[in-house]
Amino acid sequence: MADFFTGMRISSSGMTAQRTRMNTISSNIANINTTTTAEGGPYRRKDVVFEAIPEAKSFGEILSTTDPRQDFRRVQVTDVTSDRKAPILKYEPDHPDANPDGYVAYPNINLMEEMTNMIQASRAYEANVSALQATKDLALSALEIGR
Repeated sequence: MADFFTGMRISSSGMTAQRTRMNTISSNIANINTTTTAEGGPYRRKDVVFEAIPEAKSFGEILSTTDPRQDFRRVQVTDVTSDRKAPILKYEPDHPDANPDGYVAYPNINLMEEMTNMIQASRAYEANVSALQATKDLALSALEIGR
C-alpha cells in the first residue's frame, strides 16, 4: 500500500510537468510573430514530451513489488521538441525579413490550438492540486484518529 508521501510525490510531479507545459505554450504564444531567431529563420513551435516513470526509491523496491495494483508511476518531462512544420509564408515586401520574392516566413503556430492546450494543461494542473489537497486531508484525518 502506498503511503501519503507517495501520493504527494506523484501529484507534485504532475504539477511540475504541467507547469513546464504551460511555460512552453506561453512561449509559443509569445513568439507567434517572431520571424527571426538566433538559430535562423522563424520561431519553431515547442512541445513537451512526458514519460511515466516508476515511483520507487530503489532497485530492491522495484523487485519486491509483486502486486500490479502497486505499480505507482509519476510523470517526468523528458524532452522539449521543436515542431518541424514548414513556416507560413506571407507576402509583405516591405518587411525587413522578407525574402527576395517579398515573402516573410512566420511560425506555423495556431493560436486556437495553443489556447486549447493551455486550458487542458491548466485543468490538469488543477486536478493535481486537488489530488494533493485530498492526500493532505487524508493524512490530517489519520492524525486526528490517533488523538
